[in-house]
This record gives sequence, C-alpha cells and structure tokens, in this order.
Amino acid sequence: MEQTAKTATAKAAPRLHYGLIVLTLIVLAVFGSLGLGRFGYTSILPAMQDGLKLTNTQTGELQSWNLVGYLLTVVFAGVIAARYGPRLVVSIALLLVALAMTATGLFPFFDAARLGRFFTGVGGAGANVPAMALVSAWFGAKRRGIAAGIAVAGSSIGLMVTGPLIPAILNQYGAEGWRVSWYALGAMALGVFVLCVLFLRNRPDEIGLTPVGESVAESDKRNAEKKASSLDWGLVYKSRVLWHLAAIYFAFGFSYIIYSTFFVKYLVKEGGLSAGGAGTLWLQVGIVSTISGFIWGSISDRWGRRAGLLCVFMLQGIAFLVFGFSRDLLAVYSSAALFALTAWSIPALMAALSGDLFGTRLAPAALGLLTIAMGLGQAIGPYLAGAIADATQSFALAFVIAGIVALVLGVGGSLALRVSKTAT
Repeated sequence: MEQTAKTATAKAAPRLHYGLIVLTLIVLAVFGSLGLGRFGYTSILPAMQDGLKLTNTQTGELQSWNLVGYLLTVVFAGVIAARYGPRLVVSIALLLVALAMTATGLFPFFDAARLGRFFTGVGGAGANVPAMALVSAWFGAKRRGIAAGIAVAGSSIGLMVTGPLIPAILNQYGAEGWRVSWYALGAMALGVFVLCVLFLRNRPDEIGLTPVGESVAESDKRNAEKKASSLDWGLVYKSRVLWHLAAIYFAFGFSYIIYSTFFVKYLVKEGGLSAGGAGTLWLQVGIVSTISGFIWGSISDRWGRRAGLLCVFMLQGIAFLVFGFSRDLLAVYSSAALFALTAWSIPALMAALSGDLFGTRLAPAALGLLTIAMGLGQAIGPYLAGAIADATQSFALAFVIAGIVALVLGVGGSLALRVSKTAT
C-alpha cells in the first residue's frame, strides 16, 4: 500500500520537477557566496587599494583573510548542515555574506576591512558547501554530474555580473565607488538569501517527490542503504590516493586564486588597460567559463579523470606563464581564453573522483578533506603574490610562479596518479 501511494505521488508530480527550482537556487547560492563574495573583490581591488592607501601585500592579505575564513568554516559547514538542514545553514550563511560585504564598504581602514573579508569567507563556505551537497539529495546518479556542472556555474555568473557592473559604479561614484560597489554586491547577496529562505528545500521527500532522474524504487533503496550503513572514515583519511589528490588540489587553489584575484589589477596598473576594458575582458572570461565544467567533465567521462586533470593543468599552467611573461594584447587574450576554458573544471573533476574512489556515502567526506587542501593553497597564494609585487614592483613574477606550480605539482602530480575504485 505504501509503495502504491509513493508511486501515485511520483506520477502526480508536476512536469517541472521542483529539483530544477532547487538547482536554480543552488546556482544563486554559489553566485552569492563565491561569485560575489570572493570574485567580486577582483574588480573592486584597484579602486579599493587607492581609497584605503593599501600596499600590494595588504591587498593580497585581504583576499587571504577571506580564504582563511572559508578554510576554517568548510570543515564544519557540512556537519552543521547535516544536523540542522542545508536550507537553514545556507540561508544564514548568505545573510552573513551580505552583511560582511556591506560592512567591508563601510569600514574606513585596513584592519576592519580584514574582518569584513574574513566573515565573507566564513559565510561563503557556510553557503557553498551545503548548497553543493544538495545536488546529491535532489538528483539521481545519472543526472548528478550535469547538475553539479550547472551548479558551479554560479561562480561564472559572478564574473559576468561584476565584470561590467563594478566599472560602471566606479565611473558613476568616483572615489567612493568602491564602497558603493560593496553595498551593491551585499544587496544582491541579500536578495539570494530571501529567495533561499522562501523556496529552498532540504530533500525531495519533504514535498512528496523523488530525486530528478531516480525512480521510486531507486530512491527507496538509497534511503534504506543510508539508514543501514555507517561511515568508515578510515577509508578516506588513510587513503594515499586521497592525499595525493589533496596535493594536486592544493596546486589548483594556489595558482588559480593568484590569477583570478590580481587579473584586473595587473591589467589596469601594469598592462595599460582601462578599468572598463579589464572589466569587459573579465566578463568575457566569466561567460566562456560557464562551459568549462561540461567540457572537461565529458572528456574525463570518456578518457578518464587523470587525462582530464593532465590537460587542464597543462593549459592553466601555460595561461599563467603567458600572462606573467608578456603584457602584449595577444598574449593577454590567449591567456584569458585558456583560463576561461578550464576555469572551474578541477573542482568538478575532484568531485567526480571522490565518488569514483570512495562511493556515494563517503564522497562528501573525501571532497571535504580535499577542499581543505585546496583552501590552504587559496589562503597562501594571494598573500605571497602581494608580497612579491611589493618586492619587485610587479605581479608578473607571481603569475610565473603560479604557472610553475600548476605545471610541476599539477601536471607532475597528475602524471604520477594511479586511481582505482576502492569503495562502492
């Protein structure tokens, strides 16, 4: 009788599955937490540096504080969401992001701005990690990869929005434009918070649905296995392959964050581009990067995750080196194109590898540990790049170092990688 009732409920489900609404909200949560909270800083940075009279080391430190906040929170975000539900945690975290970005615009000096960036990072992890975890709850195994690829596009949307918006605000408000920019980003994050409070749901069964692409029988089996099984954490933290992947992921975090943080500033201060021109190029990077997860996810499905990692790190390493060695427009646009085509593919590949190696039950734990390593790279990269720029009066060397790390640790680590399925 119970099975019949569930089947009837599934058949009565609307043609537009609510999971698609949830996926839209996940994209918006990633947009607010990372696209605005982290990558919005890239476009605001030059004007903010002038307004607060910051050194290059201090500008790098501000981004590092954001990433330290993210790193410290990412460890606990999933655990808290598991206890209280992703909807509550994501919503509160987005509210924190909105308030912290607004406060960053209000703060008149560097030390206070560090607090704003730190709590933006705390909220970023609190929103991004549980939001991405919702993909597994709302989408069956056959649709999960596509859904995850769509979800990470929230970061690209952030680039697409801030690329033209920030220069327009700076032109309109002059010296105070960087403050108004933070207020605008905070207002958008607040809007996402309201939408998540109203419409986000934790699980399909809360509203009588099964996950997208999953039958009632498959859903019942998955729920039964989840209740009956216990997590063997030793399979994760004792795995040599996981720590090998962590080193590779560290290389990505360290190298890409240097490039994305100082991209606009480098072009404006050293490359001779206007703020509008650099912002337009950053917008174009954002548009193209929306398809990066689909491209390399498909390649890894066909030729293997290792092949995907090798190709992506090779192209990104070349992009960073070209950017550091030449300010010629052809070199700049070639570098931007290579980065855009690969931008968010490494996180997608790491998520897929976590499931390949440790199965659906342990994949979140594995990905959480990998993200800590990536977060360490992200926290170190901007501070080091800023210090290098102060010492050499240029960010060129920092981009070259990012390229070397991507090629040596990323490509080299991927070449040495031997993966085999260890859990189901």
